[in-house]
Amino acid sequence: MTITLPEKAEKIIRTIEDAGFEAYAVGGCVRDFLLGKKPHDWDITTSALPEEVKRLFRRTVDTGIAHGTVTVLIGKDAFEVTTYRIDGKYSDNRHPDKVEFTRSLKEDLKRRDFTINAFAYSPQKGLIDLFNGQEDLKNKVIRAVGNPEERFGEDALRILRAFRFSAQLDFSIEEETLKAAETLKDSLKQISAERIRDELTKLLVSEHPEKIEELYKSGVTAVILPEFHRCMEFPQNNPHHKYTVGRHTIEALKNINRETLERYSDILGVSGESGYEQLRILRLTMLFHDLGKCECRTVDEKGTDHFHGHAEISEKAAVRILKRLKSDNHSINMVSRLVKYHDYRPDSSIKLVRRAINKMGEDIFPLLFPVRYADIMAQSSYKMAEKLEKEERLLSLYREILENRHCLSIKDLALDGSILMKEAGMKSGRELGDMLKYLLELVLEEPSWNEKEILLAKARERISQVKKETE
Repeated sequence: MTITLPEKAEKIIRTIEDAGFEAYAVGGCVRDFLLGKKPHDWDITTSALPEEVKRLFRRTVDTGIAHGTVTVLIGKDAFEVTTYRIDGKYSDNRHPDKVEFTRSLKEDLKRRDFTINAFAYSPQKGLIDLFNGQEDLKNKVIRAVGNPEERFGEDALRILRAFRFSAQLDFSIEEETLKAAETLKDSLKQISAERIRDELTKLLVSEHPEKIEELYKSGVTAVILPEFHRCMEFPQNNPHHKYTVGRHTIEALKNINRETLERYSDILGVSGESGYEQLRILRLTMLFHDLGKCECRTVDEKGTDHFHGHAEISEKAAVRILKRLKSDNHSINMVSRLVKYHDYRPDSSIKLVRRAINKMGEDIFPLLFPVRYADIMAQSSYKMAEKLEKEERLLSLYREILENRHCLSIKDLALDGSILMKEAGMKSGRELGDMLKYLLELVLEEPSWNEKEILLAKARERISQVKKETE
């Protein structure tokens, strides 16, 4: 088996080998190459000690010297080179209390998490696969290296990594590895919120976000996301639904996919990083959008469930969970507002749509179309055609508003505060702000009035009217 390494990575390996040491590309980069994917990073492991590595290269950075990692810089590229090591006891279920350097590749590979991440490769020695990782790749299996309880006991985050890799690769988790995850799930309480957030996010933005159900079945969500765990068995006895709240959530997550984003690509402007960011925000929105239903269910005399006010309760839950997971303020702001308005549908009037955009925000309004579409498609067939038809009417009106560049906020007005002060004699302060809001109200009602002279005339009329009322 021949693996094509980047020229600079191969140069590092060759330099270390020429000095009498061993060196291999290791881990996920080898796995990805074997899967036909382009590796993002090429990590290198070596029998050379950190100080020996540093003597071989002109530019290095001590990025993790205590754990044997030196970053070698070649041109603009950086490669992590880590000495073979044996980890000591993991008192915190995350980091080894100490590490012991070794000259044995086997000892180093034995401490890695999964067989598909325990490959090593060098152009001279070829592919090293001591734990039948190739067989597990072929059979699409996530299997711990050695004893899974030991691996998860060393680092509880590996439990989430197993499910994340399962979602990213569409692999199943081997039985003993899965049992160990179920047994040791409570050790995730010792893992930082940031680490849990990152692994959960990677699962959600994968091609198979529905794998979150495996987290539920194993009991992991009861530890890291109890609000969702509760939803999985929470019924929705309502003609609009055919699933429990949790199952509906999973189906809605699946509906935020490439086809859905393409469906609304003209209003979303999806491409590159923006496409990933929108996928992340939308998947988080669908995960949280109905959490509030567990708090507000009522049952009428016919036995039908109702969930009045669930969007607002879900919004508060989304904020609480995202803060608990140490999410950034932008994510909290975007997701919470999308959750709040996910069930709000303005009547099919262009005036009301303009006002809805102003109320909700120009940044999230277009994102609500894929949110509502994913939500509808995860419901029962009851009135589905009618719901989708209404969405199409709203979309048509929104496109008309965009095409005609209707004014939707104060910043879009044909004048600003400085013009009102200069040409209408107004002074800076609250009254100036109130006047701009008043003019926006007029323009939301009649877009053709968004011209400087018309707005100045309306402002002068308003000033005169207020003056008469106060005399």
